Amino acid sequence: MTRKRKPQQGIQSIEVGGTLLSALAKARRPQMLRDLAQEARMPPAKAHRYLVSFSRLGLVEQHSETGLYDLGPFALQLGLSALARLEPVTTAAAALPGLSREIGQTVALAVWANQGPTIVRWLGADTPVAASLRVGSVMPLTRSATGGAYLAFLPREMTEAAVRKELADNQRQGLTPTTQEAVGAFVEQTRRQGFAHTIDFIPGIGGMAAPVFDHTGAMALAIVALGYSKPFEAGFTHISAAVIRSATRLSERFGAKSRSGGGCAPDDLC
Repeated sequence: MTRKRKPQQGIQSIEVGGTLLSALAKARRPQMLRDLAQEARMPPAKAHRYLVSFSRLGLVEQHSETGLYDLGPFALQLGLSALARLEPVTTAAAALPGLSREIGQTVALAVWANQGPTIVRWLGADTPVAASLRVGSVMPLTRSATGGAYLAFLPREMTEAAVRKELADNQRQGLTPTTQEAVGAFVEQTRRQGFAHTIDFIPGIGGMAAPVFDHTGAMALAIVALGYSKPFEAGFTHISAAVIRSATRLSERFGAKSRSGGGCAPDDLC
């Protein structure tokens, strides 16, 4: 019989005060005392006492001219130290086994490398897909879900030369898309829904890719899911929701601000 571990005791006042720091971190601008207190669900007088202590530690600072509260220099130091310890691929790779079990599909990570979107981690499900796709594979921008995510969420100047070359190659090889208009529609759909989805890049294989962003708002990597078309498309609602949750959690882990809606263009203020 396995014993349940008792929850460890902590210091309740620190946890209560942490709600104020959380409210301040979520806000995009300095806050009034009453607004912070309301968000943290505590009386303003109690919130003020916590803020005084946090100010002494450098976690919070109060603007002398406006009286508004903001995160302080020690909070910035903590954040920068945490970010400096993060290695995106290693951190994201740890999420792949759980995601693969949850959706029952092959999952992968891709980064932007010299030749374009490149698979750097791969975890096959019980029934592997496409032996041609493995670590080191470079994915096309205009025809794959992985490429589509980068096409939609990288700055255009990083991708436009490669897109022109791909369109010419597609036309020569009898592949689609062959026009900038078709690429534009793919990009718009991907930005609107927050992920790229393809069913015809590899015959019989469905795929989707969701972007993961860093603290600067730049796309750090893509989480990819692949599977045989019929079961993949039948379970797509569940699969896409799980992949997006994983990408969102990683983005938050890397310090990215939350993005409203499905996604944002690289130059948008999200």
